[in-house]
Amino acid sequence: MSWVVLVLSGMLEAVWATALDRSENFRRPLPTLLFAVSIALSMAGLAWAMQSIPVGTAYAVWVGIGAVLTAGWSMAVGREQATTAKLLLLAGIIGCVIGLKAVS
Repeated sequence: MSWVVLVLSGMLEAVWATALDRSENFRRPLPTLLFAVSIALSMAGLAWAMQSIPVGTAYAVWVGIGAVLTAGWSMAVGREQATTAKLLLLAGIIGCVIGLKAVS
């Protein structure tokens, strides 16, 4: 169950990072609210998962999921250019996250 919560928390990291960008320095209320709610839930889930998953592994998985989803979303909506190098590097992050789960 801890791994499910950790993955969902990592997904929420991508939500709050994207909402932070869209908030325009906290000047837009809806993205700002989404940022606040999603960061609180993301951190709470990370903290809960770290009760049974070592801190280094939990944090690396959480950051990896958030980074890949945030970059992927940014590329999908055209805010960032998708290049072969970026896609390969993101695939490497995914491989590392899977590897951390496999050895835990």
